Amino acid sequence: MKKTPFYEIHKKLGAKIVEFAGFYMPIQYEGIISEHKRVRESVGVFDVTHMGEIEIKGKNALSFIQKITTNDASKLTEGKVQYSSMCYPDGGIVDDLLVYHCGSYYMLVVNASNKDKDFNWMLENKIDDVEIIDKSDEVSLLAVQGPNSLKVVQKIIDVDITGLKYYHFLRGKVAGVSAIISRTGYTGELGFELYFDSSIDSAEKVWNALFDVGKEFNIAPIGLGARDTLRLEMGMCLYGNDIDNTTNPLEAGLGWITKFDKGDFVGKDALLKVKSEGLKRKLVGFTINDKLVPRHGYDINVNGIKVGNVTSGTFSPILNYSIGMGYVNIEYADEGKNIDIIIRNKPVKATITKPPFIKK
Repeated sequence: MKKTPFYEIHKKLGAKIVEFAGFYMPIQYEGIISEHKRVRESVGVFDVTHMGEIEIKGKNALSFIQKITTNDASKLTEGKVQYSSMCYPDGGIVDDLLVYHCGSYYMLVVNASNKDKDFNWMLENKIDDVEIIDKSDEVSLLAVQGPNSLKVVQKIIDVDITGLKYYHFLRGKVAGVSAIISRTGYTGELGFELYFDSSIDSAEKVWNALFDVGKEFNIAPIGLGARDTLRLEMGMCLYGNDIDNTTNPLEAGLGWITKFDKGDFVGKDALLKVKSEGLKRKLVGFTINDKLVPRHGYDINVNGIKVGNVTSGTFSPILNYSIGMGYVNIEYADEGKNIDIIIRNKPVKATITKPPFIKK
């Protein structure tokens, strides 16, 4: 098991540590509900150093990214970020990821649990004049998220980020440490992700600076538990739950990052076939007017007949009722349709609801 440079800080703060994606990671500190609300109402800091960073260099870097991803990376200019996915030839999803245009190279940010698989997939699909470098062990990553995140981050950096647009980034110094400052996140709130070197010295400098200036906003460390409930309130997919190698981007609601007009890419033919034949199932959101929590794998029924499965579910601390996502047969996927979630062998009434569950 690996430890992030913030591991000792998490321990001192009394975090509940779990094994996740090959790392010892904080699942919670004071509690998932209070941490969740802190991010929605003020500001919180997540250690997400376990995420993978892979650099793509060389004169054919863009051609390679176009080949392995579904979105059109040619639309990127330096300082911009793009959400994308990689697919297998059969259209199943290898991973969802972020593509950063860093000028002379690209940085692909991939899910922690998929990093080695993704890296090997890239090597298998490599073309000439491309260099693929796994930088994950050299990079620390903190996500500062919440309505007060701008006020906090701006106080400890040497560049002006007040006008930084969503899915754009700048380079600067955070508490004196060289960093990429990216206006991105997995919470639906105003937020920034800070990429910098993985030394313990740099980690402590940045962490301590954030918490010093964030005191007036009741800044708090946030664990992976609240990260999951926050992303689910926004209807954001989690790899391994809502998307995986058995699902394709079109049925997962990711058609908007699948650009058929950009030229060839791995999985294109299979996805065109799915498109022409029409979807057989679809990832939908649903709400339950109850505190019973739907879990991954639970059956979804209509009139006693199974029509799908839950992929993610939680109790929403903001809405005060349960929410979830799952795949249902296409004829049952319309918004407002009533379905049953089978919880503890009993049908619990739910309504198909288009995410995000919280409107921003």
